[in-house]
Amino acid sequence: MVEKKPVKIVVIVAALLIVTASFFTGVYFGFENRPAIERVVGVQNKENPTNLKNVDFNLFWDVWSRIEEKFVYKEKIDRDKLILGAISGMVRSLDDPYTEFLPPVESKQFQEDIRGSFEGIGAEIGMRKGILTIIAPLKGSPAEKAGLKAGDKILQIDSTSTAEVLLDEAVRKIRGPKGTTVRLIVLRNSFDKPREFKIVRDTIKVQIVETEVKPDGVFVIKLHQFTENAAIDFRKAVQEFYASNSKKLVFDLRNDPGGYLQIAVDISGWFLPAGEITARERMADGAEEIYRSPGYKLFENVPTVVLVNQGSASASEIVAGALRDIRNIKLVGTKTFGKGSVQEVQALPGGSSLKITIAKWLTPKGTEINGKGLEPDVTVELPKEEDQDPKKDLIMEKGIEVLKGL
Repeated sequence: MVEKKPVKIVVIVAALLIVTASFFTGVYFGFENRPAIERVVGVQNKENPTNLKNVDFNLFWDVWSRIEEKFVYKEKIDRDKLILGAISGMVRSLDDPYTEFLPPVESKQFQEDIRGSFEGIGAEIGMRKGILTIIAPLKGSPAEKAGLKAGDKILQIDSTSTAEVLLDEAVRKIRGPKGTTVRLIVLRNSFDKPREFKIVRDTIKVQIVETEVKPDGVFVIKLHQFTENAAIDFRKAVQEFYASNSKKLVFDLRNDPGGYLQIAVDISGWFLPAGEITARERMADGAEEIYRSPGYKLFENVPTVVLVNQGSASASEIVAGALRDIRNIKLVGTKTFGKGSVQEVQALPGGSSLKITIAKWLTPKGTEINGKGLEPDVTVELPKEEDQDPKKDLIMEKGIEVLKGL
């Protein structure tokens, strides 16, 4: 009996090993053949979202496996590119021109752009009703010198039609090394047919603020863009206003395509009392984040008008809307662009980034800007381009006229 015990133990251990092996083999088989949705969710270590339960991710893996198995040019299969391409396609399907996946090279270029110095033609572009449109040419840029104007529709970039081109993809095609030429086919409301513009790229350095002293105690601050340094330059403009002994202010936001939210809030603080709402961000779930004026006060009691046009967008519209809602400051000019969505740039592994629309802008009184723009309080009817006198600034003249009546 003593000699048989080891045999029983061995048999029992062997049986346990077989059962265990069978169990883990089954687990592995089940794991490898689980629904693709579980694989995707498992990577994020999150529970299955209710709205994803009916999504069949198996199709993705099915296509991937067929490429691996059937594609004849095996040497062309770059799995990193497959992943990047799949992500880009997923983001593109959202049909939002301001949401885009940026691979490493494009991500680096984007970061250079928002710092205010880059090589290209110097024009802010956006999407209006699905058409690539000039929001505003930057002052002194090749785009402005070539004659491009806010509202111009870009139909073609070199030999590429813009009908199916994403916004940031178009930006990259228009950008390029200093000294090179880009050819744009442009349609303007005053054109009877599209025209060609050949523009030589240059190094673009964004001029942020201009000031001018007008007769009768009128001072003009022209803000070109809400860049990183705009708050500092605007502070200097405030000092110039008081040094000039001016009494009234024209705040010119024409052709200002926007920029940083915090800069917009900061600049609004010169006009609005402390604690007043400057802007609202409405998120996907309906929640709102409120931004309030820091209350610098120096322009709080200064008679002011704001000049706007179709090149005024994003942060420009936020500031213009806040000054009108809180101070009843008059907007003079033409309807603004209507870019009222909020983007957040999220860094991703490997140098990529995701620029994603996370919210909508609203004015302090809750007016939605996106796709609508702001109607001016005093509309200036402009003549056709061929009838315009380049020496006359009708919007500025009307703004000063309104200001003198305050």
